[in-house]
Amino acid sequence: MKHSFYLREPQNRIGKKSTLILFTCHFNKEKKKFVYSTGERIAPMNWSFENKGPKLKGDNRATNANSIRQQLQRYSIKFEELVALQSKINEDLTSKVLKECFDEEFKKGTKTKDIFYLAYDSFTEEKIKRREWKPSTIKRYKNIKNHLLEFEKQVSYKLTFSNINERFYTDFTDYCYSTLDHGTNTFARNVGLFKTFMFWALKEKYTYNEAFKNFKKPERVVTQEVALTLDQVKTIFEFEAKSKSLDKVKDIFVFQCLTGLRYGELKLISERTVRNGMIILKEDKDVIKEIREIPLFEITKYILKKYNNQLPLISNQKQNELIKIVFKNAEFDFDVEYTRNKNKHKETLVKPFYDRISSHTGRRSFITILKKKGVADKTIMKMTGHRDLKTFNTYYKVDLEAKRDAIELAFGSMELPKLKRA
Repeated sequence: MKHSFYLREPQNRIGKKSTLILFTCHFNKEKKKFVYSTGERIAPMNWSFENKGPKLKGDNRATNANSIRQQLQRYSIKFEELVALQSKINEDLTSKVLKECFDEEFKKGTKTKDIFYLAYDSFTEEKIKRREWKPSTIKRYKNIKNHLLEFEKQVSYKLTFSNINERFYTDFTDYCYSTLDHGTNTFARNVGLFKTFMFWALKEKYTYNEAFKNFKKPERVVTQEVALTLDQVKTIFEFEAKSKSLDKVKDIFVFQCLTGLRYGELKLISERTVRNGMIILKEDKDVIKEIREIPLFEITKYILKKYNNQLPLISNQKQNELIKIVFKNAEFDFDVEYTRNKNKHKETLVKPFYDRISSHTGRRSFITILKKKGVADKTIMKMTGHRDLKTFNTYYKVDLEAKRDAIELAFGSMELPKLKRA
């Protein structure tokens, strides 16, 4: 299927008065000539009627010839992409479809509907209705949509399916690292989720553009998060908080350190799930996982009894804010150094220890303490619910004390030889 450009008022090819440049093609099945205004204007004397484009050389070359040529190329590229798409899905390109696509792409129409975000909303709605996502995944996709909308404003990049290309990936990468201050792992996760949406859009024939397949996720890195020692957990447990609300936050955090539960799993604890000195949980995050049994002991039983087996939970965000205050009040204010990765770039930062604490520190501390006590990985994983050893090992933080213990255990029995007399 061929297309061309021509002038609305050619004025015998020598006129100096500018006129509109029109796009045209023929729909044989419809027996219709399709004409669409490009919005570009040029004088006939500056137009090559042989090449159907602006003159690029000679005295009659218009000063804006290159920009006109680039704009007309956009129409040609869009048209050829549409022809290729319709051929791929065994459907005829109609004049109506072409007009709607041109209106959307070149903003000539009065329609306000945005196909890209309509598709995105349809995608999320389908997954939610089919119960394919857990709440954390739903939240992540909502966040990505917000990031994309803000990206459009900040970078002045209109998102359409045809604009998902290498330039988009470059600009969005820079936006995530520079403006949103995302680390490597957050960016890698979001790229993976975005590509999942694009594969869905490709399958559902919202787009034919496969450029996104070349978007490479950076290698995930092991983050340098802190983990408490058993003595530090004891210190926090025995610390007298300054208010009832902080005392509750402290108890919940200590309970995580001693059970390895995720913050979101704490809501599952009740009289029904506490039996025979055990917390018995059916995995909430993954329905195919086995039932988990986490033994209780004196301190964890005490905390549960204190709150009648119903822990006083607040939002995870608020818990993270307040547990930092607890640690600050407990004088965990010494500086710790850590690195942060943004793909190939690594930066070294320093923060107070308390500022590195979050609810997830409890789960990480549980694993680290048990590993240091020599408990088998399989035993710990049965309690934490991990199935992947690689993921599990990212939770174990080897501190200086552990390294010293390892050297002492391996080589501590060696003695210096007696010096021979000369």
